[in-house]
Amino acid sequence: MDTQEFQILVYPLKDKLFRFARRILEHNEEAEDVVQEVFIRLWNKRESLKEYRSIEALAMISTKNMCLDRIKKRKYPVESLDDQKRFIEGIPMESKADYSDELHYIRKAMESLPEQQKMIVQLRDIEEYEFEAIAEILNMNENAIRVNLSRARKKIRETVIKYKLYDVQRN
Repeated sequence: MDTQEFQILVYPLKDKLFRFARRILEHNEEAEDVVQEVFIRLWNKRESLKEYRSIEALAMISTKNMCLDRIKKRKYPVESLDDQKRFIEGIPMESKADYSDELHYIRKAMESLPEQQKMIVQLRDIEEYEFEAIAEILNMNENAIRVNLSRARKKIRETVIKYKLYDVQRN
């Protein structure tokens, strides 16, 4: 595989890999580092990439594994709100409080999920992967993914409702 082919097949995955890594790591710079490492590994394997059924699945699996390795090595959790701040800055002033609260609740609910459920929600609801692709990336059974996704969504809903009720009672 030459440089041009690599750029055509692999480079478009950059944003998807970054969003996935950021969801797992919850830190922009660390997610960027992981994506860069994945690209380096893919570049080093460029001659054998055509042997893989899906380069995208390979990239996502590599990203997931590197992120999980980094989490295991962490001594303390890091957090970044950069993307939420950027999103909120683009919202009309009269709606900002509503969106800010909603994003905060959803983010807190996502943080409370087990790692596997976080990854499933990210891949299915945000990246819009099919269950078959998620099964390949996470090395899981499709039914297990459906069950985990259902549980994760339910937990997010319950947690967001709980936060909203708490805020209403507090005010």
